[in-house]
Amino acid sequence: MLNDATCFKNVYIACGYTDLRSGIDRLSAIVSEFTHGNVFEPDTLYLFCGRRCDRIKGIVWEGDGFLLLYKRLSGNKFQWPRSQEEVMQLSAQQFRWLMEGLTISPKKSVKPVHPKRVV
Repeated sequence: MLNDATCFKNVYIACGYTDLRSGIDRLSAIVSEFTHGNVFEPDTLYLFCGRRCDRIKGIVWEGDGFLLLYKRLSGNKFQWPRSQEEVMQLSAQQFRWLMEGLTISPKKSVKPVHPKRVV
């Protein structure tokens, strides 16, 4: 389910470290700080990562309550952004990169080339 985010309208990550012993109440309080109380957004996934980088937790508001998601990698680590202290929205491509263990902000990317027209 977490490798394919097509069922979510938005995906946000909490940059930095989060204590993954936290449950739904604490994680929703963290989200509430950054969204100014708008944590009850349906079909929006909020992701958190601890210090070990091999597991993440996510919460989703489903209209009647929160769904808590937990994923632990075997032998790999997530490339989690640690520099910012705020929630960051991910594009579908960035989410796929994150779930594949890649960084969400590549230093280099392939840029489109516009060849000169020869007449």
